[in-house]
Amino acid sequence: MAKKVFNVFMILLGGICGFTIVYLLDKVQLLTSFEGTVKTIIYIAGIILFSIIFYLIFPKIIKGIDKSTKNVESEIAKLPISEVLLGVVGMIIGLIVALLVSYPLLQLELPYVGNIPMVILSIIIFISLGYLGLRLGRTNKSDLNNIFQKVKAPKEKASKKATNDSIKILDTSVIIDGRIKDIIEAGFIEGKIIVPIFVLEELQHIADSDNDLRRQKGRRGLDILKMIQNITATDVEISQKRYPDIEEVDSKILQLAKEFKGKVITNDYNLNKVATVRDIEVLNINELANAMKPIVIPGEQMTVTILKDGKEANQGLAYLDDGTMVVIEDGKNYIGKTVETTVTSVLQTAAGKMIFVRINFNNGKM
Repeated sequence: MAKKVFNVFMILLGGICGFTIVYLLDKVQLLTSFEGTVKTIIYIAGIILFSIIFYLIFPKIIKGIDKSTKNVESEIAKLPISEVLLGVVGMIIGLIVALLVSYPLLQLELPYVGNIPMVILSIIIFISLGYLGLRLGRTNKSDLNNIFQKVKAPKEKASKKATNDSIKILDTSVIIDGRIKDIIEAGFIEGKIIVPIFVLEELQHIADSDNDLRRQKGRRGLDILKMIQNITATDVEISQKRYPDIEEVDSKILQLAKEFKGKVITNDYNLNKVATVRDIEVLNINELANAMKPIVIPGEQMTVTILKDGKEANQGLAYLDDGTMVVIEDGKNYIGKTVETTVTSVLQTAAGKMIFVRINFNNGKM
């Protein structure tokens, strides 16, 4: 039904357009040699011709416009909001200039045709300057930002710089790990936290995996991200930048960090190394965890519960609350018991810290 109404409307619009064009030709005396019935036939032919043209061509034009509009909407969705706003500001400025330029033109009256050419010219000016303003607003956003920054107070500029410098970008591994939520809740992470859209999509892809373990990790990551968003003191933003020319998610994260001049939070060893090479600051959760482990020195007393035997003969193993391994000399025979020990040495390995102790045999707790 709607299609039929649209087609009827197009036919009427084409007929009006055809009548108007023949009327203008008649006004400029191009049809003076035709009189009576012939002129009427010309009017009817113009109406029929343009009705057919509008009926056949305009639906295709409308489809093209609709497709172009959807493409524009898709492209706008990929742009950061700041770039869209600057483009709109530029377009408004361009339209204002077009209004000032076209106003005197609309006052001109030409012989026979009146100001119709001036109206057409004004429409072209509006479209051209509006589009030019949109392009200038987007392509010169850095210059516009500098102008806006210059008119702000020094205190506001310092505040904005501090905010930009404290941007943190989360990668997939650190979200799945989950410890980042506790660190944020404790107030050790300040500034804006950015989660790239491609990291969110990777989490969703993992959550939809056929592998049970991967699926659980993906769902855990999405739950952790939701919890981080619910922390009221935290500003969390989902960045819509996708970088379609870059395939690897890690490379996209580093590109985003480079662009925003932010820091990457991760526990991925390889990503950490690549970021260091590219001169991008990284906050590694594993390094933070190792730094937070208690410092012990030889001769210090320590109470531990021996859980199992070690690799070497007569060794026992215990673990501190943070997971640090404690190797007890001659502790195999005391598995399941809590003993007082003395630290003999501390060894830092790639897997973490190991503490070597010996039992205080004169202690009554054995």
